[in-house]
Amino acid sequence: MKIMIKNISILLVLMASSLSSRAQDTIAPQTYTFTLQEAIVYGLENSYTAKNASRDVAISLKQKWEIIAQGLPQIGGKIDYQNYLKQPVTLIPGEIAGGAPGTFVPVTFGTKQNVNATGTWNQVIFDGSYIVGVQSAKTLLQISENAKVKSDLEVKQAIVDAYGNVLISRKSVEILEKNVTTITKTLDDTNKIFENGLAEEEDVEQLQITLLGLETNLNNAKRQQAIALDMLKVTLGIPLENQIIITDNLEDLTMQYYDLGILQQEIAAEENIDYRIAEDQVNSAATQVKLEKAKALPSLTAFVNYGFQGNSNEFSFLDSDQEYFQSSILGVSLNIPIFSSGMRSARTAQKQIAYEQSLEQLEETRNRVKLQIASAKNDYKFSLDNYANQQKNLALAERIENKNQIKFFEGIATSFELSEAQSQLYQAQQDYLQAMLDVISYKAALEKVLDTSKYQPEDSQN
Repeated sequence: MKIMIKNISILLVLMASSLSSRAQDTIAPQTYTFTLQEAIVYGLENSYTAKNASRDVAISLKQKWEIIAQGLPQIGGKIDYQNYLKQPVTLIPGEIAGGAPGTFVPVTFGTKQNVNATGTWNQVIFDGSYIVGVQSAKTLLQISENAKVKSDLEVKQAIVDAYGNVLISRKSVEILEKNVTTITKTLDDTNKIFENGLAEEEDVEQLQITLLGLETNLNNAKRQQAIALDMLKVTLGIPLENQIIITDNLEDLTMQYYDLGILQQEIAAEENIDYRIAEDQVNSAATQVKLEKAKALPSLTAFVNYGFQGNSNEFSFLDSDQEYFQSSILGVSLNIPIFSSGMRSARTAQKQIAYEQSLEQLEETRNRVKLQIASAKNDYKFSLDNYANQQKNLALAERIENKNQIKFFEGIATSFELSEAQSQLYQAQQDYLQAMLDVISYKAALEKVLDTSKYQPEDSQN
């Protein structure tokens, strides 16, 4: 019988594991399709950084209530049960018990077992530290909310950069594949000419070198494309085993991000998120000064408790005839700091110095924000100018390469000259791709420093 039960148990385990593995096999990886704007919306809700920033705000909300609750009524209960396995013995003078003077009689007091239950209500009546603590809780919440705004801005820029890298890697693969096809045809034609004795072997070898370099770069570009896609997944908070399809085109997206109007946009430094975070640090430091000063004020608390006690030599506390004795106390406690040998004043002085440091950092942040805005505008303006120039350079490099190819087949240009023109074209292609990526990336960086968004609770966003 035991063997049968054991066999049945093993069979059930095998069936369960089989069903589990089948269920896993049927779960196919998800596929996500994004434009850049759709990716930004998704990432702001689902990226690892955005989620943790939201949790930080939630923690601050709980911390705020924790501090507020410290000044509200606190009720606690306590139950003690004691069983004297060996009751303590007390010696009393013998004459009390009728014995001879100078002798002692051992006696035990009380019962062997007792139960004592007490409930206590504590209430803060006045505490300067509590009042300042409530203010600091509000500042802490403000810090976490501004940190969430900062985090969202960084996530947005990271998504733009990651999305752009996917586009540029994809475009790079397309261009390299086209170059490989072109150079392969040129090599085949040149090889036929060489076989007919109308070209030198060096011409064929030079083209073979160029082709090998292109094939190496193409293989590397394909690997980079896969890495770029995985990086975008990580940035968006999507597991790597899932698939992503991006629908934007690099050239079209570049034109969307080609915006001269943003260069005229101005904001006050005080509206920048970095300045607001620095301002939060000033408020926090000021609160710390108030807190140290508040510690020198008296504090007043009160309490009320009520309890009952039962005594017995046997465990009869659950019996209906068990007798309990009630007790209750009302108390008020006034704590008055009098003398601390300069400790409190030293602590206050430290916090005051820290507050002055935060003011200096705030002024530094103001100037740094102005510099960041000016620098971001300059970078973006340069990217626009560079994009226009790289378009022209690419067109020129294509014409030069085409002319040298015609000259090469006509016997006017050498293979070395053709190779130089091809290398120049390939570099122009990469520079053009990078120029388009720079337009997108620098526009996102400029939008970040010009952003004046305030924290919006998730409920209001929905």
